[in-house]
Amino acid sequence: MQGKAIKYGDNIDTDVIIPARFLNTSDPKELAEHCMEDLDREFKNKVKEGDILVVGENFGCGSSREHAPLAIKASGISCIIAKSFARIFYRNAINIGLPILESREAVDGIEEGDIVSVDVDNGIIRNVTKGTEFKAQPFPEFIKEIIKYGGLINYVREKVR
Repeated sequence: MQGKAIKYGDNIDTDVIIPARFLNTSDPKELAEHCMEDLDREFKNKVKEGDILVVGENFGCGSSREHAPLAIKASGISCIIAKSFARIFYRNAINIGLPILESREAVDGIEEGDIVSVDVDNGIIRNVTKGTEFKAQPFPEFIKEIIKYGGLINYVREKVR
C-alpha cells in the first residue's frame, strides 16, 4: 500500500479520534465524517483513500470504543504507523482489519505529506519522498490472515466454511 502521510503527535485518545457525541451511530461513513475533527477540522477533507496515518506515542489511549479504528478505516486511511499504540486500540484495529505498525524510527523519519509505502506482511516502511526505509515487527501469520480477510469476523467466516 502507498499513500500520503498525515501526521499527528502523542497521546491521541479515542475521544479525539471519534468524539463521544457521535457514538450514537455505528455507520462507518457517518463516523468517518467526524473522525479526528476535534484535533483537525480538515482531517476529513485532507484524507484521500489509501493515505497513511503517522502518529506518536500511545495512540488510541482512553476508552475501549471500537468506533475509533472503524472511523479511521472508513475515512480512507489504509494503515497506521505509530511509535506505540494503546493495547485495546491495537486489538480493535486488528479485529476490523486495519493494518497498524509500530516503528519509532519511521515516525521520526516521516513528515506530513511524504509519500509512504508499506509492506505490511514483511514490516517494511518506505518513505518514498526521502528514499529511506524502516523496519517494523511483522505480524504473526494468523494476524496477517485476519487483516487479509478484512477483520476477525470475516476471517472466522472464512475458516468455518
